[in-house]
Amino acid sequence: MKNIFKPASAMLLILAASGLCLAQQAHVNLDWAPQKNTQNLVPFMAGIISPEVTDDHMVTFRVKAPEANSVMLSGSVLLELKADKPIPFIKGPEGVWTLTVGPMTPEIYYYKLVIDGVSVDDPANTLTGFAGQPGFSILVVHGEGPAFYDAKDVPHGTVTRHVYYSPVTKGEREMYVYLPPDYNNSKKYPVLYLFGGSGELASTWSLFGRVNFIEDNLVAEGKALSMIIVMPNNQVVHRSDPRHTELTFNIFDEELTKVVIPFIEKTYSVRTDRHGRAIAGLSMGGRHAQVIGFNNLGLFASFGLLSSAESLALTPEIEKPDFNSKVDYLFVGAGTMETRPGARHEVLHNELLKRNINHEYYIGSNGGHDFVTWRHLLYYRFLPGLWRK
Repeated sequence: MKNIFKPASAMLLILAASGLCLAQQAHVNLDWAPQKNTQNLVPFMAGIISPEVTDDHMVTFRVKAPEANSVMLSGSVLLELKADKPIPFIKGPEGVWTLTVGPMTPEIYYYKLVIDGVSVDDPANTLTGFAGQPGFSILVVHGEGPAFYDAKDVPHGTVTRHVYYSPVTKGEREMYVYLPPDYNNSKKYPVLYLFGGSGELASTWSLFGRVNFIEDNLVAEGKALSMIIVMPNNQVVHRSDPRHTELTFNIFDEELTKVVIPFIEKTYSVRTDRHGRAIAGLSMGGRHAQVIGFNNLGLFASFGLLSSAESLALTPEIEKPDFNSKVDYLFVGAGTMETRPGARHEVLHNELLKRNINHEYYIGSNGGHDFVTWRHLLYYRFLPGLWRK
């Protein structure tokens, strides 16, 4: 039976509190099952195991909070658990609160604990995340082997962090650049400019989106072509600024076209024709890709809009009769759990159909507006579809 919430047995709680029932989270290798109990060792500095994932895809969360009045599970993991509100833990011996859920679909999920009304990271989980928003804990529900987003025994590319001064934002900024395993200066590579969403950072696509491992695996499987992936920071205005939407498109357009692209084309061996450049992003980053990309058809010929869409009033080029001839590949995709009548991506899809604009529309994954969806879209559709024309 799917998605059962239950307190662990008293014996399990006693074992957890005494330190005898512990998971690994050892960080020795890039482990595809890091939260499976394999050695009965406490994660470093943790004191208690949480979460613990078993081979039947059940997950047990624990937190030692003897003075707390309530502990609940929150975060995007609730979507997988079909829960519309935080799930309560049960308090057991020695103040250890426990919750067991599942079975869950093998994937990577984000979660938080709500302790007496305060949202916090899981203090025992060594897999944590950060971005331009408060931190979160990471749950890895493993399958029978490495997933498409895991590090496998295949040739690996490299991810380099570049710090540079931007005259647009008048400060030091960063971008991350993925080079494929076969990179060498004797070849010109196509480039994908890939953006995050609201609250994401330049590092998010590689750290949590696993785009480098996804591309490594696709190339090794013969499903995608070698490419360079540039991940700049598309946060150019404080996300809480009341004029964020009004200001962000023009500022980031200038940052990308006048700073980022010239830097990449000076530093790396890349194609400089429009057919060798793609632009894509998730959520807010997809809106950036649509507006900047469609308004710069002299620079880009391929586009990926992941869980996003923007008003066509901001992209007047789409109304011109030769728009189709200028587009090599236009992908519009979203997650199964974020698709409903009136969703932005569905509205855009219908507008594109009305204008007879060629595009691929795909709804997939068990995810919502999260990296469960965005990793899936990259692996199963968008990256394999690039540079095929």
